[in-house]
Formats: sequence, C-alpha cells, structure tokens
Amino acid sequence: MPSFRQVGEKQLPNPVLCMAWSPKRDLIALANTAGELLLHRLANFQRVWSLPPNENTGKEITALAWRPDGKILAFSLGDTKLVVLCDAEKADILHLFPVENPVSCMHWMEVLEESSVLSSFYSSEDESNLFLPKLPTLPKSEEKSDEILNLLGEVRLNILVLGGGSCLLELYAYGMYKIATLPEVRIHPHYHNHPVPGTCRSLCLSSDLKSLSIITEIRSSDNDPEIRYIQLDTGLLSDCLPEVTRMARKFTHISTLLQYLRLSLTCMCEAWEDILMQMDLRLTKFVQEKNTNTQVQDEFLELLLWGQSSPELQALLMNQLTVKGLKKLGQSIETSYSSIQKLVISHLQSGSEALLYHLSEVKGMSLWKQKFHPLGLDSVAIEDAITAVGSFTLKANELLQVIDKSMKNFKAFFRWLYVAMLRMSEDHVPPELNKMTQKDIAFVADFLSEHFSENEELFDRKGKYFNVERVGQYLKDEDEDLVSPPNTKGNQWLKFLQERFWDEFSPLLFPSYPQKSLHFVKRMMEGVIELCLQKPAEVIGKSVKRSVSLSLYIVPERYNDKKANLHYVVFCMPEVSPCKLYLLRRSTEPNRPVSNVLTAIDLSNVLCQSIDDTTAGSSSDRVYSCQDARFYDNETLTVVLQASEEEENRGRVLAQLPLSSALSCKEEFNWDSSLRLDQQSGSIPSQGLVLENQWRDLENMKAQFVAVNGIRKVACVLSSNLRHVRVFEMDVEDEEDEERPESQNAGSDQDGLEETLGSQEEAEGGQTEGAEASGPGKETRTAKRAAP
Repeated sequence: MPSFRQVGEKQLPNPVLCMAWSPKRDLIALANTAGELLLHRLANFQRVWSLPPNENTGKEITALAWRPDGKILAFSLGDTKLVVLCDAEKADILHLFPVENPVSCMHWMEVLEESSVLSSFYSSEDESNLFLPKLPTLPKSEEKSDEILNLLGEVRLNILVLGGGSCLLELYAYGMYKIATLPEVRIHPHYHNHPVPGTCRSLCLSSDLKSLSIITEIRSSDNDPEIRYIQLDTGLLSDCLPEVTRMARKFTHISTLLQYLRLSLTCMCEAWEDILMQMDLRLTKFVQEKNTNTQVQDEFLELLLWGQSSPELQALLMNQLTVKGLKKLGQSIETSYSSIQKLVISHLQSGSEALLYHLSEVKGMSLWKQKFHPLGLDSVAIEDAITAVGSFTLKANELLQVIDKSMKNFKAFFRWLYVAMLRMSEDHVPPELNKMTQKDIAFVADFLSEHFSENEELFDRKGKYFNVERVGQYLKDEDEDLVSPPNTKGNQWLKFLQERFWDEFSPLLFPSYPQKSLHFVKRMMEGVIELCLQKPAEVIGKSVKRSVSLSLYIVPERYNDKKANLHYVVFCMPEVSPCKLYLLRRSTEPNRPVSNVLTAIDLSNVLCQSIDDTTAGSSSDRVYSCQDARFYDNETLTVVLQASEEEENRGRVLAQLPLSSALSCKEEFNWDSSLRLDQQSGSIPSQGLVLENQWRDLENMKAQFVAVNGIRKVACVLSSNLRHVRVFEMDVEDEEDEERPESQNAGSDQDGLEETLGSQEEAEGGQTEGAEASGPGKETRTAKRAAP
C-alpha cells in the first residue's frame, strides 16, 4: 500500500512557477506564467479564487510568501519591481510597494521569543483605542473599505524578508514597514573593495532574529556561476527586540493610516467627478450653445434684478434644462458636496488625528536615547513629520470652509433659478420659496461671479466658460497652484503671523500653504514621513555584518538555466555525487560552533524492499537522485527522487526522509575554507538511509517540484512541464487506512530521532536552522528547521 494518499490531481492550462502552502489553512497558492495568482483548496484541488494580472501592477510573479497568520499573501512582480500584499479571503490587493531590483525569493517569519517586556507590550498595544475614535469604514463603493484596517494583523512581530538581484536584501516588519535595508554584501572574500554581481536564491531569517542565512549565485564574466552560503549577523534586531517591536508597530500604524488617507481622497475624487458629470452635461452645454453676444453672466443678473429674461435664455432654460432636470441637478450637487464634506470630517480629520498621535509617541521614543538611539530614531525628522501632518489638517479644514461657502451659493442659486423657471411656466410657486432675502441675493451674485466667467485663468476645459474649480481644484493631483485660492484679505491672524514670523519659531504653528491643493500637501506629507521612516532602516541595515561565507560549488554551464533548483540548507551536487544530499548545519548565533557541521545523506539504496514480495525488483532496486526537497517538519525532509534509469511510466518517487541518522553522525568534517566544497567532497562524512514504506511511486508523472505544509500534513507535487499537479495527504490516520502495514508508521524512527535531537540540543545549547537544495541552478526556495 502506498504511504501517502492522493486526494487531488489536475492538469493546469498554464505552467506553474511558484507554489506555497498556507501556514494555517488547507490552501495552496500557485503563480503561473500567465501572471495569474491562484488559490486552491485541498479538497479535490478546488479553486477558491484567481487574481488575473493587472496592468497597473504587473504580470510576472517571481516569488510567494504567506503571512504567518495565513490572512495575507505576499507576491513579487519582476516586470514592475513591486511587492503586493493580497487579502487571502477576497483576492483584494491591499497594499503594494516598489523595490529597487526584482525579487527572486521571500520569507515571512514570526518572532517566537517571549519576555516580560514583550508580554506587557502585547497586552497594552491597543492603548490608542482609549484616546482615539475608531476610524470609520470607507463608503461601500470602495471594495477595500474594511480590509485596509486588517493589514496590521497580530501584535506579535513578523518580518517579511526579500532577496533579489544585485544582492537585494530588505526586511519589512509586518510586511509593510521597511525595518532594514542591508547594504550591498561583499560576498566573495577576494573582492573586499569591489562588489560582485549576484542574486539571492534562497534566504531564511531565524526566529530569534540572531542571523539571516542566504544562498547566493555569484556571476562573473569569465567563470561559471558560483553558489555560496552566507550567514549574516543580525544581532541588533535580537538585542533590541522589545524596542524594535514597539517602533515597528508604531510605524506600521502610520503606514496603514497613510493608506487609509489615500483611499479617503480617492472616494472624495469620485464624489467630485459625479458633480462634474451632472453639471457639465447641463450648465456647460447651456453656456456653449448660447448664440447671442451678451455674456451669460449679464443675462442671469438681468433675470435676478428685473425678473425678465431674453427669449433665448428662456428657451434654453425651459427646453434643455427643464424644471424637473434643474431640481434633480441641484439635489445631485448637494448630495455630492455633502459626501465630500462628510469624508473630510469623518475620515481625513480622524486619520490625521491618529497620525499625530502615533508620530508623537514615536517622538517620545526617539527622546529615550538609551533604548531607541541605536535603532536610528531621529527626533528632528519626526518633528518635521508632525509639522507636515499639521499642515495637511489645516488644508483639510480650509477645504471644509470652501465647501461650506460653495454649498450656500449653490443652494441659493438653484432655489432662485427654480422659482424663476416656475414663474416662466406660470406654475404655482410655493410660499416658502417665494421670499428671497438680501443675503440670498448676495449668494446668487457670488455664484454667478465665480462660476460664469470669461477669464481665461478660470477655464476648466478648452472652450468652456463654466468654472467649478472652487472645490475641485483642491482634489486635483497636480503641482500647479490653486486657480482660485481662498480670499484671506482682512484675516488678522494670518497678517499677524506674516508680520511676526511666528511659524518659523514655534512648533505649535503649522504652515498652511494657501496656494496649494489638498493633494499637493498630502504628497508633501507622505514624502516627509517617508524620510522619517528611512533612517532606522539604514541604521539597522548597516549594523548587519557578514559572519560566515562558504563557497559550495560551481554551476556547470549546461545546468545554468532558470529551472535549476537550490534550497537552503540541504543541497546536492549532481556533477560530483548525484546520489547524495548534503545537510549543512549552522547555529543562529554566528559565532557559536556546531558539531557535524556538514553531513552527506546517501540515496543509493534509500528504498528497501517492501514487506510485500511482489514489489521486489521494482523501485527498490534502482539508484535515485534528488530533484527537489522541502522541510516537512523538524525531523523530516520531503523529497522528489528520480531513478537513474526511468521506465516509461515510473521512475519518480515522493518520499519522506527522516534526518535522525544524518544528525547523529559522529564523524566531523574539517572544512578547508580555501577550497570550494565540491573540491573536498570526498572527505565529507556520509550516512546511508533506508526507507521502509515512507515513499510512493509517482506513476505517469515526471515530478520535478514539491511544496509541503507539515502542520496540515499535505504535499503538492508539480511536474517538470509545470502543468501537472498532484496533492497528497502525507500522514493518513490509522482508522482511515486500516490495511496499511504497521511498519509504514515508522514510529520507532521518530522516537529515536527525538532522543537524538534532544541530546544534541542539550549538548550544543542552541537552536539550529537549515534548508534544502537539489540540483544546481533551480529556482531558490526557502525552508527553515529548528531543533525542538
């Protein structure tokens, strides 16, 4: 009986480039060559949703990673150099940010360290809810209304690590805030003064934040690509973990609030576009089709003062605008203005207050030099950010005043014109509309002077004399000054500030920028906050030091293609020893020595004869090499094996390799750092490994890649043509498969392994990180293992 139960199989229309199992649910994400991101469920490999390529983002997906809570899926786009955070529930793009170079691999890990300081912070992190009102939900028309607030996720620190070309290495706390930008790593020991071009193939940040391990491919013009293992010391993150968590959480709040303000402005622009559509279709058309030489403004003033209109004006009002159309237009404009006004009050002002609160707390952190100065918090830059947020708040209040005045003028104008048109049609005029005060007449006159003008500076579009720029000019994403800035003549406060220059000396006075739009001030605020966020990333990045650099092997030219595969830290060298896997062990503390640093696993006779004699002479008699490998859990490696001589329908095997024999090896390997690993492979201690029934023939399938989830106990196998997938449940319960021989459970092996790992952990006193690799040059993937 096969050891693993197949639960799904499917032929896909497009080749798959990346696979990643969700850490919390029975979901697997697939990225294909068409630029689609697919989410499938374990049961019958059923598709949950698909996210098609987007012209605004890109269509060349190069890497995938799940947030540890399984609610957010990150993927990178090589053609546009973007990293996108996607909601796993609705396939909505929640957040994206650019990177300098295309991302080739990513790893999203969660910090597992516990301390009393962190525990108190986790319990008190939501103190801001005691002082700040809950941010209101964006309008229903905005699909990302609630999801944007879910970007924060859990309080416990998680870090998204990105690796790519030109030694791109960046760390993003909570997947949003860039907490470290690592300078270009000097990988090769012989090139201390000259950077060596290279690409990250795989990476893994340890859960205690003490080290970052990467596999890189270094290319030079005259040599074959060289594969190197590098361990970076990230001790500052580990030593200042409570401070890093506090700072990262605050900056993530700030990043989320900036995204919230952007979406709020988008909703305001949509409401304003509705006004333009309603007004331009009627009033602007009315103005353009006027054939007399008299100005439209004069004709309306004549109607206002004398109650008489020209036949042409009367015909245009009654035939084109109509009484019913005017009433509907007025209601539409009033509704749109009210929507913009509500968005400013409930969204922009609430978001700005929250930004000021969190930035003020960050400023307090920056003044605590003993704790936060090593992380690069700059109090001056934070003060500039607070000032920029204050200016944005002032501009939002200015927009409110403009809206209030415009609404009064609009209401008065449409009420007067409605009554005038009723009189033209000799209809009954309601008594409550028949009275008009001197203030109402002034409002109508203001409306006519502001919106019907032949001043070229007020042209909204070519050939149109109708100007609606009083509110819309604040929502235009342009650098030009406001066409109609607010009238500040006679404002004693502004005059006082201009004469005394108090705004240059007092941090309590924010500059107002009366000539600029709301979008301009918003972009300026984002730029200042971005500068505030960059300083810690640079300081933390410069603290990272290279502690270990080991040359593994050279990739022969015939293996040098995009389909080659290398995994951290288990790898194979097919040119030297195709039937062996190599397990490299390093401590997360870069300076702590580790026994059995390198061990080879011999796959020559990895499959023994089954208890059933009918299988003798079949798969167990062939010699196998490794195609792909993933850490299934702390003690087991899931591999795809290929027979040396494949039969027509057989020859590929899915197997579980227990690592107990390799970890219990007593023979030490003396590494000569002056030589590459493949040049000294003969002295590497080798351990034989024999499986009983922890394997399965993959018939009628040229399996090449595998993705696993040890928590969910599932595996997904992908064929070499990248179109054929099979899904397996790896650990089937006894009651579900009662006929399986007891030998397949391999319980004794697990017990022996736990005992071995326990003794090694006690002897070495440290956590161990690892990874896998098979076949040179294949796409890099990340995996992590830690001793219990």
